[in-house]
Amino acid sequence: MVKQLNTTDVTFSDDFDALLKANRNTESDVSGVVKDILSDVRARGDEALFEYTEKFDGLTLTTDTMRISDMEIQEAITACSDETISALKIAAKRISDFHIRHIPQDDEMIDAQGVKLGVRWNAVESAGIYVPGGKAAYPSSVLMNAIPAKAAGVDRIIMVVPCPQGHLNPLVLAAAHISGITEIYKIGGAQAVGALAYGTETIKAVDVVTGPGNAYVAAAKKEVYGTVGIDMIAGPSEILVLADNKNDPRWIAIDLLSQAEHDEVAQSILITDDAQFASSVINAIDVHLETLPRATIARTSWENHGCVIVVGNINDAPALIDRIAPEHLEIALDDAAHFAGKIRNAGSIFLGRYTPEAIGDYIAGPNHVLPTSGSARFSSGLSVLDFMKRNTLIECNAENLAIIGPPAMTLASEEGLDAHKYSIGIRLEEK
Repeated sequence: MVKQLNTTDVTFSDDFDALLKANRNTESDVSGVVKDILSDVRARGDEALFEYTEKFDGLTLTTDTMRISDMEIQEAITACSDETISALKIAAKRISDFHIRHIPQDDEMIDAQGVKLGVRWNAVESAGIYVPGGKAAYPSSVLMNAIPAKAAGVDRIIMVVPCPQGHLNPLVLAAAHISGITEIYKIGGAQAVGALAYGTETIKAVDVVTGPGNAYVAAAKKEVYGTVGIDMIAGPSEILVLADNKNDPRWIAIDLLSQAEHDEVAQSILITDDAQFASSVINAIDVHLETLPRATIARTSWENHGCVIVVGNINDAPALIDRIAPEHLEIALDDAAHFAGKIRNAGSIFLGRYTPEAIGDYIAGPNHVLPTSGSARFSSGLSVLDFMKRNTLIECNAENLAIIGPPAMTLASEEGLDAHKYSIGIRLEEK
């Protein structure tokens, strides 16, 4: 039975705290295994990749077969329907059009003392995209990870994707082709993250690793951070729907299940100000589960991690939402845009009754790689910025160094760093 909370209950505060503290992540459970795999890949390169791929995916690889060939890519594209290829292309253009708008601009200024200051942005040289290949294939993840990297100006983008028993969804390769990726390897898991971070005889190391995966992938990304940049440590998917009784309960119910069907540890939360409407949504979920193909996964997620919260007033919701900081937030209210202005913490916000979260997963344009497990309090979804870095620029001449140099020397002296002080002072002596 799904958890139900009501803000009028005397135990609500404790129950809500328990909801927030519940841990659905499993990285710590596999961290030891992951460290061993990464160490082995770093030491033995391709040989370790081949062994782990055979062990975990039942696939025998060699140096010649690890990389997916141009012929395999073309065969995959041919296997896809024209309608689906068209849908991928529409999605790709929308994603590109959105992300390219957020490329930061270089900046330069001359301050009051005449010192030139500036910022220069550059793309990283290379990026590795991890694409899941387990319980479901996600061509949309290819687009969402690769297209921002392409828009940012990354020179080399490679993709890794597990191929259990040699099987790979053709759409994943089609999406890679549409995104402009040609370097693709049939590897997954922690060993693939290790190959991207450390490099092997065949795979040249990258600068940034992005993309969602299972607990092993998440733990591996956490471990290699510092050797490479990463987008985030992705936890189980989650959705919070804020809805009043003007909504069709069936709509809200299927929106909640749209995330529950991802994984048994995904989380779906409904906040409403109408207890009867909440009951109607719960009943509608039971009806949907009778026919949903992934009903077993969705039911486990809903019953173990789902929650329905009834608030006394809809205006009590923002404070709760900000504490949850959901990955996806649907605001199914009349004045959704106004209400969204009260929300600080959410990965992506979907406004109004006709904007289901699923539209953002595929085709709206903003990225679907989003912060989970409350990390929307301090982080954002994937963007071009994850594939870029900035240099700051400073240029002094003799005149303005004479103005700002002495106070800098004072601060260096206070910190006991004499070489710092003299590196400024020696130039002032020459003037």
